[in-house]
Amino acid sequence: MDGAYDAARRLMGVLPAQVLDASLQRMMELVAEADPVLDVGGWADPLPRADWVIDLLPYETRGLYGREVDPNAERFSAQTWIERDICDREPWPFADGQFEFVVCSHTLEDVRDPVWVCNEMIRVARAGYIEVPSRLEEQSYGVHGSWVGWTHHRRLVDIEAGGIQFVFKPHLLHSRPDFHFPAELGGALTPEERVQCLFWKETFACKERIFIGPDELKTYLAEPVAGHTSALTGRGSNVSWLGRMWRQLAVRRH
Repeated sequence: MDGAYDAARRLMGVLPAQVLDASLQRMMELVAEADPVLDVGGWADPLPRADWVIDLLPYETRGLYGREVDPNAERFSAQTWIERDICDREPWPFADGQFEFVVCSHTLEDVRDPVWVCNEMIRVARAGYIEVPSRLEEQSYGVHGSWVGWTHHRRLVDIEAGGIQFVFKPHLLHSRPDFHFPAELGGALTPEERVQCLFWKETFACKERIFIGPDELKTYLAEPVAGHTSALTGRGSNVSWLGRMWRQLAVRRH
């Protein structure tokens, strides 16, 4: 088992911080010292400020990303670490509104039922923060290897208008160049362009988008990529304009 964890650490060592720095700062401004905080799916890089953590994996093996954290800075403990499947369709062992704030960062794109997880967060907390990969990163070739996006991610995610939408991540992304950005994009994205963030209070909309016919899905996959080749010409590694392009596309869509 130790060898598997060591291999995972080496493989995942290129991952960014679990929470965007600017978001973490805002979060600390919103949360009072006495406010109870829950971290959902935080095993790989648990938030030290969290009083409770719920995750499939155990407390003893926390910290996949290998960052140095002072154990004395962790407010949670083995006793407040709940080890369970967050998608098991059973209510989490917390009362309604038990937490002032809940954090779920880089987890919803991984799990089999993100809508259930969102609804449980709304039930147990009064406010919260969600962070997921952007479409820019998830549809970039070479981010994690010789393929598109991250191998372990099940979903493409869109955050807009105070809500979140999930789309099953299809294999089509890997086979057609009009469905993904070229390799040079992934390495040039800024931390802000790599993620989407949602601060919410009281509630937020969450749903899975289903595509019945192929044409609608193809349009969805191709939309953020359209026109990138000509725009990249002569720009070198400076591709921050792509983040603005995707945000503008999202506004026009919705």
